[in-house]
Amino acid sequence: MQAEVEEMRASLLRGHGTPAAAAGAGWRPSAGDADVKRAAGGDEGAAGPRTVCVTGGISFVGFAVVDRLLRHGYTVRLALETQEDLDKLSEMEVFGEDGRDGVWTVMANVTDPESLRRAFDGCAGVFHTSAFVDPAGMSGYTKHMASLEAKAAEQVIEACVRTESVRKCVFTSSLLACVWRQNYSQDRRFPSIIDENCWSDESFCRDNKLWFALGKTAAEKAVWRAARGRDLKLVTVCPALVTGPGFRRRNSTASIAYLKGARAMLADGLLATANVETVAEAHVRVYEAMGNNTAGGRYICYDHVVQRAEEFAELERQLGLLRRAAAVEGSVDRPARFELCRRKLARLMSARRRCTYDHYYSVAFD
Repeated sequence: MQAEVEEMRASLLRGHGTPAAAAGAGWRPSAGDADVKRAAGGDEGAAGPRTVCVTGGISFVGFAVVDRLLRHGYTVRLALETQEDLDKLSEMEVFGEDGRDGVWTVMANVTDPESLRRAFDGCAGVFHTSAFVDPAGMSGYTKHMASLEAKAAEQVIEACVRTESVRKCVFTSSLLACVWRQNYSQDRRFPSIIDENCWSDESFCRDNKLWFALGKTAAEKAVWRAARGRDLKLVTVCPALVTGPGFRRRNSTASIAYLKGARAMLADGLLATANVETVAEAHVRVYEAMGNNTAGGRYICYDHVVQRAEEFAELERQLGLLRRAAAVEGSVDRPARFELCRRKLARLMSARRRCTYDHYYSVAFD
């Protein structure tokens, strides 16, 4: 936990300098279970158009989404699941003893719709970024977790619908929910396009023990079913393998689970990475575009497609997967059968405004 705290602190210092230099909102520790800390002068029961709730905000992706929301001037309610998450947050001394105004916390279990409803009450939108991982060993993800994630995702939508204030929800899915299918033609002249219309085959994932892909696919389908015909706007973001500063330490378990079957993805042109800053910005952009109905459906998000065996070997090395590059050399000799398409997200982000990133990160796997 201490190592993760140090990574998070270092990431914030790179992004903002000192707390005094950081514009906008910040963190505030929670007073206890199901107790929401009210911002100074604020009314915790009143929904504002700039007040949102983020689940899993202590995770690698969730933390970046919270930080990006603060930069865009949102007030954030952070839904935490465990005391350990709260302890991690309180250890981040970079914000000072009392924290900064703009973020407060509430304890909520993603499998408990009533605690979720209380957490969401008073917020105009919800970002569901939390996911199940196995913190012990190298498995990263199990078949049981895939089932839990689908049920939890459905509960989040139910809680959104039952909360009078929530009108929009952004759900974090995965590119893995799009790429795993069977019975592809082997002799096509041109590569097949993988875009937002493509769904992974759950039976194929189950038969090949691709549990992480199965969980993401089942969870995303569950939220679309739960939101159908309800008074709730829903958008899903499907990021590739999320990298960026600190990903080796703070996101290694999920990354290892993502890379199950990575050699086949590499050979087919489907292994891609997305910097965590890109993923976070995509979440905020689609949320804002939902307000005027210019965003809807699914959005594939990635920065870079891994095409060389050396890149893949370096990625595995940095995650502690000690394998030789020669093991994948033969798999990249033939042309890729597929081509990833992110045109839908690129069009949305370029239409809104020019890039406002405070920092640019290279494609290198930091």
